[in-house]
Amino acid sequence: MKPCIWYVSKYVTPPAKVGAGGRGYHIMREFARLGYQSVIITSDSNQLTEVPVLKEPYLFQEVDGIQLYWVRTMKYTVAKSLRRILSWVDFEWRLWNLPKDELPAPDAVVVSSLSLLTILNGFILRRRYNCRLILEIRDIWPLTIVEEGGFSRWNPLVLGLGFIEKLGYRYADAIVGTMPNLGEHVARVLGESKTTHCIPMAVDEAALGAGDVLPNEYVEKYIPQDKFVIAHAGTIGITNALDTLLECAETLKDDPRAHFLIVGEGDLRANYQRKYAHLPNLTFAPRVPKKMVQSVLSHCDLLYFSVHVSAVWKYGQSLNKVIDYMLAGKPILASYTGYPSMINEADCGTYVPAGDVMALRREVQNYATMDKAQREAIGRRGREWILAHRRYEKLARDYLAILFDQTETRVAR
Repeated sequence: MKPCIWYVSKYVTPPAKVGAGGRGYHIMREFARLGYQSVIITSDSNQLTEVPVLKEPYLFQEVDGIQLYWVRTMKYTVAKSLRRILSWVDFEWRLWNLPKDELPAPDAVVVSSLSLLTILNGFILRRRYNCRLILEIRDIWPLTIVEEGGFSRWNPLVLGLGFIEKLGYRYADAIVGTMPNLGEHVARVLGESKTTHCIPMAVDEAALGAGDVLPNEYVEKYIPQDKFVIAHAGTIGITNALDTLLECAETLKDDPRAHFLIVGEGDLRANYQRKYAHLPNLTFAPRVPKKMVQSVLSHCDLLYFSVHVSAVWKYGQSLNKVIDYMLAGKPILASYTGYPSMINEADCGTYVPAGDVMALRREVQNYATMDKAQREAIGRRGREWILAHRRYEKLARDYLAILFDQTETRVAR
C-alpha cells in the first residue's frame, strides 16, 4: 500500500456550488487517484463556501477516495475580528482532541495556512508519527494583516504570529507556497535562505465543463448588453482593493461606452453600494453558484482584479480569480504592483500600478476602443496558457516530489 498523506487546514473544502478552499481538496483527490491514502482534516467555519451542519464535535465522510474529517469550530462573520482569531484557537484545541486512532497513520502531514497556529499541532503530529511535516503557505501572515489590515508590527497578535511563522519556516521539513517568490520572504524572516517550492492554484476540471447558464432574469437585471462591461467577480472585502475600480467608474460616469459590474458578496459591499449609489455606470450583482461563474464572465468584455500597494505582492500571486478569468478567454486588467506571474507569462492582459486610478482609466479606455478581434486574441492566449500549465494532475505529481523522495515519486508515476 502506498504512503498516507494528511492535509490539515481550517479552510479547505470539497468543490461546492460557491466558495473557496478547493485547491487542497483537488490536490488530495489527485493523490487518492494515484493510490495514496488521503486524509483531509478541516473545519465547518469557512464562511466563503458551503459546509455540513455538524451536530457532533466531529464528522467523518468518505468522498472521492478521501477520508474527510470535519471539526466543529466556533463561527464568525467578519474576517477582521477577534472572533476569527478565537475560532483559530478553537480549531487547534479540537484538532488536538481529534480521535486520531481512527485515522491511518500519516507518512507525511501537510499543514496549510491559514491558520498559522496549525503548525504547532503539526510539530506534535510529526513527533507522534515520525513523519514528514510540510508547511504550506497560501496567505503570508502576519505580513498581510500588517500591510493590508492596518495592524502595527508591534501588535501582540502580530508578534505572536510572527514567532510561530518563524518556527514553521525553520523547523518544517519542507516549505511550499502558492506564490512563486515565497523564498525571498522566507529568507527575510529567517535571515538566511532556505529552499522553498511553488505549488500554485490550478484549474478545477469541473470548470472545463459546460457549466450552468445564467438565468435570463439575472442577465436582464444586472448585465447591460449594449455596453463595454468591465467586471470584477469575487469577494468584496478589504483585501480586494476595489476602491480603485470604483473611483475609476466615478471618473468615467459620463462615458457612454463603459459599464462596471461587481459580482459577489463581502464585508464592504453594503458600504460601497451606499457610497456609489449615484453612479449610472455601476451595477452590483449578487454572487452566483460556482458553476455559473464562467457564464457571468462570458457576458463581460474586460475582467479586473486589484490589490493594495503592499509588500505581500513582492512574493507573487496565484489567485483562483485569475484562473477563472483566464479560463473565460477574456483580457485581464490588473491593478497590481508586485512580482508578476500568470498574466505576463500568458500575455493575456495588462498590469497597471496598484491604486493608480488614472492609469486604470487609460487602460479601460484603451481596451474599450480596441478592435474586438484583438481583444479576443488576447483572451484566447490566457485560456490556452492556463490549460497547458495549470492542471491539478501535474501539480499533484510535482507535490509528491516534495512530500517523498524521488524514488517514491517515480513509483507513483
